[in-house]
Amino acid sequence: MAEKLSEEERAAFEAEALRLREEHRDLDAAIDALELVGKGDQLQIQRLKKRKLFLRDRLSFLEDQLTPDIIA
Repeated sequence: MAEKLSEEERAAFEAEALRLREEHRDLDAAIDALELVGKGDQLQIQRLKKRKLFLRDRLSFLEDQLTPDIIA
């Protein structure tokens, strides 16, 4: 069971999660724009998609930390 977060830790996690969600949306837009052009650099698109996956994993971790454990 995870330790309870302090208010300071919770605020830091929430701020990081907000920043990561924004970066994830920005990457979506960048990937869409590159793919729309049609001649998008496939290596660049692949790197952006890999970054999106990393952000999604980090967001999942942060959200797990922010969600209190519920004992059934």
